[in-house]
Amino acid sequence: MENISINMDVLQLEGLKVTPQYSTLAFVLLLIIYIFILLSNVGLVLLITLSRSLHDPMYLLLCNMNINDAFGATTVIPKLLSSMFTPLSDRYVLYMDCVLQAFCAHFHAGTSHAVLMIMAFDRYVAICNPLRYATIMTGRMVVKLSVAAWVAAFVSVAILLGLTLRLSRCRRAIVNPYCDNASLFKLSCQNLLVNHIYGLGSAVVILGSSLGCVALTYLRILVTCLSSRNKVVNSRALKTCATHLAVYLIMLVSSFTPMIMHRKPQWADSGKVASVMFFVVPPALDPIIYGLQCKELRHKISVLFQRKKVMDSC
Repeated sequence: MENISINMDVLQLEGLKVTPQYSTLAFVLLLIIYIFILLSNVGLVLLITLSRSLHDPMYLLLCNMNINDAFGATTVIPKLLSSMFTPLSDRYVLYMDCVLQAFCAHFHAGTSHAVLMIMAFDRYVAICNPLRYATIMTGRMVVKLSVAAWVAAFVSVAILLGLTLRLSRCRRAIVNPYCDNASLFKLSCQNLLVNHIYGLGSAVVILGSSLGCVALTYLRILVTCLSSRNKVVNSRALKTCATHLAVYLIMLVSSFTPMIMHRKPQWADSGKVASVMFFVVPPALDPIIYGLQCKELRHKISVLFQRKKVMDSC
């Protein structure tokens, strides 16, 4: 312990603050949710990959979201589980491991917004320009948009963490359930103006472009549906859009809840716990929402279960 106390490359991570009497229950619930996240998201990716009838742009983009959801949950939840029964005073993490977790957490958040923007664009083209959909949303276009989403998020977060890595450190305590950029640059006693400007600027750009893109595309979709007289097509279009919009709103609520709670000192601890929601709630609900709402996915899943029942009965 003496070496840890003077080693600035070893940080003290607060993690989840759970009372001893509830630690076992919290561990079991979080573990069950994590297992469900992995099975559901990876299962949908395999189902879409192996089913040629599902190789449409919408489902390929859904694969991006499923992969990103599984990645985001894996970034945070296993570390929380491993420290659940460790006393707060003994929760240590190496500085570079903390940087890696912060990078992955922000990368997951940036990619989530980018992928949902692309999915909104896909729905816009499918509903507002159905005759040109096949020529616009080709397989190559889906790949280009997907790569652009991941690369843009990677570059943005690399700069964000690069600005933090240049700082010297005078503190060792991460007062947060997991490592993020703000927790890392607060370890420094240097001038943090550049970090604050870039961090705020990048957040405004990501959230602004995300909200703007989704609002604009759905406004155009609504106008198109209202001006169309085909009730069957309109109903199908609105049902598909409602699924995507529900996923987007869940992500926004999970993002903004901890920000709001942190503004109230009496809710500080609850705000820290709520910050984990972004890595738990959307990854757990997204596959349920899409699995229940998409007719093709429901059919494929039901076929798999029926096949399993037949094999078990043989």
